[in-house]
Amino acid sequence: MLVPVILSGGSGTRLWPLSRELHPKQFLPLVGAQTMLQDTVQRLAGLNAGAPIVVCNAHHRFLVAEQLRAIGLPPGDIILEPVGRNTAPAVAIAALAALAGPAGEAAVILVMPADHCLRDVGAFQAAVDVGLTSARNGQLVTFGVVPSAPEVGYGYIRRELGDGPAYPIAEFVEKPDAERAAQYVASGDYLWNSGMFLFSARRFIEELETLNPDMLRVCQTAFEEAHRDLDFIRLGVESFSRCPSDSIDYAVMEKTRSAVVVPLDAGWSDVGSWSALHDSLPADARGNVARGDVVTEDTSGCYLYSSERLIATVGLTDTVVVETKDAVLVAPKSRVQDVKALVAKLKAADRSEPSLHREVFRPWGSYDSVDTGDRFQVKRLVVNPGATLSLQMHHHRAEHWIVVSGTAKITCDERVFLLAENQSTFIPVGAKHRISNPGRVPLHIIEVQSGSYLGEDDIVRFEDNYGRQGTNT
Repeated sequence: MLVPVILSGGSGTRLWPLSRELHPKQFLPLVGAQTMLQDTVQRLAGLNAGAPIVVCNAHHRFLVAEQLRAIGLPPGDIILEPVGRNTAPAVAIAALAALAGPAGEAAVILVMPADHCLRDVGAFQAAVDVGLTSARNGQLVTFGVVPSAPEVGYGYIRRELGDGPAYPIAEFVEKPDAERAAQYVASGDYLWNSGMFLFSARRFIEELETLNPDMLRVCQTAFEEAHRDLDFIRLGVESFSRCPSDSIDYAVMEKTRSAVVVPLDAGWSDVGSWSALHDSLPADARGNVARGDVVTEDTSGCYLYSSERLIATVGLTDTVVVETKDAVLVAPKSRVQDVKALVAKLKAADRSEPSLHREVFRPWGSYDSVDTGDRFQVKRLVVNPGATLSLQMHHHRAEHWIVVSGTAKITCDERVFLLAENQSTFIPVGAKHRISNPGRVPLHIIEVQSGSYLGEDDIVRFEDNYGRQGTNT
């Protein structure tokens, strides 16, 4: 049985400011109407696959669950990593989960990152069908992308000569310089390393036991200690934290004698930079990709993204301009790999922009900090139908709520009452309070906070439908 495994642990720092640590690129609609996670799941349709196993950062758990629910996906396993330990432990945990699931020893896992783009789904599915034969024969399959250019941003796989359709792997090669990349592409023997894999769950565990037994033992212990929390599987925190950090390439694929590569020509991109995203999207006659409110004059080869405000350009060439509610990035396309260094500098300055958007998503909906100043903050809350915020209190701030649209069920200490459109209420400092949306449409509320301290860590939770007691996530 084919069991998809979706790795959703990345932070996507090279696509800042759209991608942030707590809302990274896999949860954004970068190449279409749906998010990259949703696209990844939906390209499985027609493969006769079981429900996917998703391995993700614990902070992203509600984003994963909500985005899967939004496309009507039957619930599968959502495994939460307490800390990031790279792809090899993530795949090991997923393989153990597949073996413990309905497929059992027959499980063949298809490992896919959640943040890649594939334009030709049919070609991808055909490559998976080819790889299944090898996987069922005990081989560990990786998919090598047929290169369209001498790209220096990808690792390469050199295949051995043979009749195919699956080729023995001669070597994995790190990201080359431009001259060597051109030689690789000209030879026809090299493929881009896609980071996608296909193999029997049991065979992967056997190979990991031979090649990296310490990693396997820690993963087995963390999985045995796992417990369910709502729709999620929480691994043993201390055990998984002791796990060595390594990629599946280094830990297994480069060392095993059972690896083969299946060529993939499906319009693949890892969307690992703004220039890669530009190349993945249709451009206008002058080579521009524009999203949102954009007006150009004498501009060519640019990626221009407007979230809230008008972007107007004159005389730009090969430039990236990305505007969000709280940040603007301007960079030559030739320098977009350096965005990661820029994000590191922002982190070192202890700024919030690398981690959070101005609009922050929660399991109940979202809030947008529309204005802030000395001793006040104004937020726009959107509460999903049927959702409820935690029962909480604040030591340092009072809140005034005004219902813009929808109906709110309000708890304030012992009082429980309804507020309709254009009605309001005041929540004093220290009062236990919560908001619920009993209706069928989203509830929109303007919240005005006032007090000596307005940070998100001034929350004491007493009850929460989402298991967040003691946290501010």
